[in-house]
Amino acid sequence: MLHLAARLNRFSESQTIGMAKLGRELAAKGHDVINLSFGEPDFQTPQHIKDAAKAAIDEGFTFYTPVAGYPELKQAISAKFKRDNNLDFAPDQVVVSVGAKHSIMNVVLCTINPGDECIIPTPYWVSYSAMIQLAEGVPVHVHSTVESGFKITPEQLEAAITPKTSLFIFSSPSNPTGTLYTKEELAGLAAVFERHPSIYIISDEIYEYINFVGKHESIAQFESIRDRVIVVNGVSKGFAMTGWRIGYIGASKEIAQGCEKIQGQFTSGAVSIAQRAAIAAISGDMKPTFDMRDAYLRRRDLVLGLMDDLPGFKTYIPGGAFYVFPDVSWYFGKTDGTNTINNAEDLCMYILNNGFVSLVPGEAFGNPNCIRFSYAAADEKLVEALGRIKEVLEKLR
Repeated sequence: MLHLAARLNRFSESQTIGMAKLGRELAAKGHDVINLSFGEPDFQTPQHIKDAAKAAIDEGFTFYTPVAGYPELKQAISAKFKRDNNLDFAPDQVVVSVGAKHSIMNVVLCTINPGDECIIPTPYWVSYSAMIQLAEGVPVHVHSTVESGFKITPEQLEAAITPKTSLFIFSSPSNPTGTLYTKEELAGLAAVFERHPSIYIISDEIYEYINFVGKHESIAQFESIRDRVIVVNGVSKGFAMTGWRIGYIGASKEIAQGCEKIQGQFTSGAVSIAQRAAIAAISGDMKPTFDMRDAYLRRRDLVLGLMDDLPGFKTYIPGGAFYVFPDVSWYFGKTDGTNTINNAEDLCMYILNNGFVSLVPGEAFGNPNCIRFSYAAADEKLVEALGRIKEVLEKLR
């Protein structure tokens, strides 16, 4: 009798992808759906990066690439780590992958054995838990709230560690909250890891350049734990290159070699043309990146101002990325006479079906009281979306 692998039952489909799919179905029926569910820049890739890709085609970069990436790209990434983060990752400590998601999965497969525990602060990016489950590990969630700025404390981290803990993973700036940790807060977490030398730390820094409060801070800066920190980054968010699929890590040689070994059996090297474009992105003019950051800051303030008119939305001020993650539990139990809102998923579906705005329920990120709004959309779209949401929410009593 035919059957599918049991691992498919260990995790669920990404709810961000699921909500976007529902939005597309409504759009196919003729509805004007505003999609605020995807974490994707609405900007075009900067022209100098496109030009580098076109030149790469003309120059014949159409063959298999080294598994860990072109030497020139690895060198550029190594220089970027030094330039932007004062981190010394030699080119042989860099592995280029097919997007940051691929990079994270490689590291998880290198560090998690069946039954190992991975500590994940909530809210978290939707794929972290699924990745751990795919590797037959056990996700251990440490909860935070809007009141705490969606950050965990060193005391919470210490309490979650057990003899089975082998990995910790977090993002700063964060998806879905936009929260970022200060140097002092990271130092507090690093002090805990100093006492537990068998734990690896994945620091997901894909939103590094979308930072509204100052210098980006990486937990890899602390020398006492540096050899155990794997920094994950890529070109998708900061350079509006989501479709190019280039991510990378900086890590110890042991981890880098392990990721290269795994990747060699999964995908081999990332796309040649995208790698040449990534060299131009990482080494080239940063003005388009900072212009996009400034636009996101304006949009953040626009959205927060519009949310002030939504009763029951408990908000905060995100320090980076392009998300806001309000607590909407005030609406649970309310009804329009036909539909009753029992949870955030009900509220998302109510807004989608009545206001034609696609959002993502917080349960996907480990916080069932919240909803994720992506403000990576044009100003007029954001104004229209929040206006529709206000209109449909006024019907709930």
